[in-house]
Amino acid sequence: MTHSFQRARSTQAKEQRENDILQAARALATEHGIRTITLTEIANAIGMHKSALLRYFETREQIFLVLAGEGWREWSAALRADLVEIETADPRTVAEIFARTLVARPLFCDLLAHVPLNLERNVSVERVRAFKLIALEEVAAIAAELERRLNLSRSQAVNIVSTAVSMAGAMWQMATPSPEVAQLYRDDPLLAHAVVDVEPRLTHLLSGLIGGYLGDNAAVK
Repeated sequence: MTHSFQRARSTQAKEQRENDILQAARALATEHGIRTITLTEIANAIGMHKSALLRYFETREQIFLVLAGEGWREWSAALRADLVEIETADPRTVAEIFARTLVARPLFCDLLAHVPLNLERNVSVERVRAFKLIALEEVAAIAAELERRLNLSRSQAVNIVSTAVSMAGAMWQMATPSPEVAQLYRDDPLLAHAVVDVEPRLTHLLSGLIGGYLGDNAAVK
């Protein structure tokens, strides 16, 4: 490939270049999964040499950590909007909203699994802190809505959010094996249990957790 990239000089041009990089990474990761995407592939997608890309992002992990922060904000806003709309906030309905909004965002689910595994391990502590502050802000916003709709304590609400994202990340990895492993699961009846349907399973688990908290709270009263 012939690279026609020219270094951005103005602040606006730099921001546009960073956005181009993020968009390319997002598209590649959505199609192929985060694990396989390299800096070179991201650079090639926008006609940029790898060395030029490194002027904007230090590592591939930094790129995907930024996307994870954006994912938190986008999912949180959508989830809270759906929670506001429901008339009766019972455990099953709330759990369904969590599961549905997460499964609708496969890249975010993929990112959720990779953040603690590797995305926080090859970036500066300043970048990790910036990401953590975004996640904490969105967890607090979701928790506040759960407190309001379900009369949960803050710790209970935070536990629900933490469980939802942790399980979504883990289940998504199980639900999207390599093509070879997926074929193995289809061909071998003994391995049929390994095929995970994320949305109903996540709904079931979260519904039980929320219902348990509400039952505990009622017993205390």
